[in-house]
Amino acid sequence: MDGNKPSALKVRQGLQEFMTQSREMSFGTEFSKEFFDVVNVDVELDNLGLAFNNYKIINLTDIHIGQWLNPEYLDGVVEYVNTLKPDMITLTGDYVSYILEGYETDLKKSFKKLKAKDGKLAVLGNHDHWLGANEMRDILKKADVKDLSNDVYTLKKTGKNDNHEKLLNIAGVDSYTVGADDLNSVLNKLPDQGAAILLAHEPDFAKISCESGRFGLQISGHSHGGQFIIPGTNIAPFRGPKSTRYPVGKYKVKNMIQYTSRGLGTNMFWMRINCKPEITLFHLKSNEKQKIEIN
Repeated sequence: MDGNKPSALKVRQGLQEFMTQSREMSFGTEFSKEFFDVVNVDVELDNLGLAFNNYKIINLTDIHIGQWLNPEYLDGVVEYVNTLKPDMITLTGDYVSYILEGYETDLKKSFKKLKAKDGKLAVLGNHDHWLGANEMRDILKKADVKDLSNDVYTLKKTGKNDNHEKLLNIAGVDSYTVGADDLNSVLNKLPDQGAAILLAHEPDFAKISCESGRFGLQISGHSHGGQFIIPGTNIAPFRGPKSTRYPVGKYKVKNMIQYTSRGLGTNMFWMRINCKPEITLFHLKSNEKQKIEIN
C-alpha cells in the first residue's frame, strides 16, 4: 500500500458506507465530550523564549470523517476545542478515509470555524494523498488553514522584560507513507534561532527527524493508538506500518520528544477498546531563566 492507493479501494469505500450507516443507527449523531479525552502534555523545549512559556497548542489528527466521526460530531469537536482558547491549532493528517466526495463542504466549514490566536497549521496524511492531495489542500486553504507540508512557519514574540525578539518555529513534512516527505527542504528553510516543532503524520518518522538534532518535539497521529490499549498499561499491541516504534503517547527519541496522539476517528472499523479518541493540548515550557531588573 505504501506510495499507492490501497488495493480494492472500491470495496473499502463500500465497507465505509455500510459502517457509517450502522454506526448512526446504533449511536446517533449528537456530539458528547464524554466520548473524548483531552490529554494535557507539558513539553520543555530548549531555546524556547520566555515569551512563549505556557504557549498552548491543540493538535487534532486522524479525523477520518465519514466513519466513526461524522460531520455533526466534527462540528461538536470544533466547538469544544474553541472553548479551550488555544494559541495555535495543528492538524496532522488523515482527514478522510476512503471517501472524500460529499464531505468537502463539511470539512471546510468545520476547519474554518476553528479559532486560535496565532492561526491553524496542517500537514497531510496518507489517506489524504490516496483520495486527492490537491483537493485536500484546497479545502485547507479555503478554511484559512496553512498547509505546512515540507514548509516552516515562524512566530515572533518579545517578552515583557526582554526586548529581544524570540522565535518559535513550526515545521511540517508531507506524508512519509507515500514518500512525499522532504526533510532536507524543511531544514533549509528553518531559521537557526528559536525552538522548533515538527508536524509529521507518521510517528516513526521520528527516527529520521531526530537525527537532525533541530527539533525538540514531533507531533504525530496515524496509529489511532492501535484502537486497543492493554488495560493498566500504555501498550498498543496492534501496530500498523510507520507506527510500530512509537504507537501511542510520549517518547524520548535521542534529544527529541515524540508524541503520538490516539486521534479522533478510526479507520475501517470504528471499535476502540481502552483507547478513547483524543484531543491533545500541549503546554510549551521554557527553560530560560527570568531576568529580574534591580533598580
